[in-house]
Amino acid sequence: MENKKEMRNWLDDMKLDHPLVIAGPCSAETEEQVLKIAHELKDTDVSYFRAGIWKPRTRPGNFEGVGALGLNWLKKVKAETGMKTCTEVANAAHVKLAIENDVDLLWIGARSTVSPFIMQELADALAGTDKIVLVKNPVNPDLALWLGGIERLYTAGIKNLGAIHRGFSTYEKTKYRNIPEWQIAIEFQNKFPDLPLINDPSHITGKRDMVFDVSQTALDLNFDGLMIETHYDPDNAWSDAAQQVTPTALVQMMEDLKIRKQTDPEAEYNSELANLRAQIDVVDNQLIDLLGKRMHVADGIGKLKKDKNVAVLQSKRWNEILGKMVLQGEEKGLSEEFVLKLFKAVHQESINHQEKIIKG
Repeated sequence: MENKKEMRNWLDDMKLDHPLVIAGPCSAETEEQVLKIAHELKDTDVSYFRAGIWKPRTRPGNFEGVGALGLNWLKKVKAETGMKTCTEVANAAHVKLAIENDVDLLWIGARSTVSPFIMQELADALAGTDKIVLVKNPVNPDLALWLGGIERLYTAGIKNLGAIHRGFSTYEKTKYRNIPEWQIAIEFQNKFPDLPLINDPSHITGKRDMVFDVSQTALDLNFDGLMIETHYDPDNAWSDAAQQVTPTALVQMMEDLKIRKQTDPEAEYNSELANLRAQIDVVDNQLIDLLGKRMHVADGIGKLKKDKNVAVLQSKRWNEILGKMVLQGEEKGLSEEFVLKLFKAVHQESINHQEKIIKG
């Protein structure tokens, strides 16, 4: 699969003067709930109304969607509001039902993208469709697996393709539900700059009060749009209650986030500069996170040294580390002077942590 300008046709044909917005409840719960939310989103920047009809859940016993019944509700949404509709499909039967019920956009979830077998089944079921098909990143941070799933659809003759970045699962406890790993999305854009890329801040954050900031980062990184879960009574939603925002909050968010495309040279320069600065912000945040993890390990070393009555400073070990880091730094284009200053500062902070534990 090669990058082609035509990959953007389905999005460009919409002639939007703002980022694409896909919004609606995590799950379609009742006909009344679906239509109420849809009418509150009517005549806003929302182009596609989303609702989960079939809900793959991590553990059985939770609400797993109303099933095909909900497709009739999506038909009513389109008839009453004029918004196009979308839902997640996870197997060939879902695809058949969604297409028969004229769902406009289908997305494939992270748990499906992770399996080439499932992706091939979906590609076969969707072969030749003119529906828009978006592919969420797999649960694990694997760019090749993400692109491989999209390539299967491309090979099946599906022209209207795009991707959704929803973050990646991790065993570590972080402030995110799914860590964004922005550098993977950036690499995705570098490989396929014309393949529309949508951000899903709801699933990345898992918390409604973080949705705005992640959305802004995504737009700064030149994402083409957002998929945001929206419910008129989020706290009582049947699934993913903590991450859904009200339609009123979403409308305000769209106003605050709106970035209109400009073509003059200065605007182009400012846009590119903002994108590069956003990439630096992402890396800086990762640096702080890594340094925090390093000091946590240093704390463990300090406790061990205290138990064994061992001196904090181990000169031989330190010199070995420094020499190795200088060589690795040269391979990355970093000067010896910079690497020495950096690691001396890191080493001093580690010593401070260990001494605090030993003296404590």
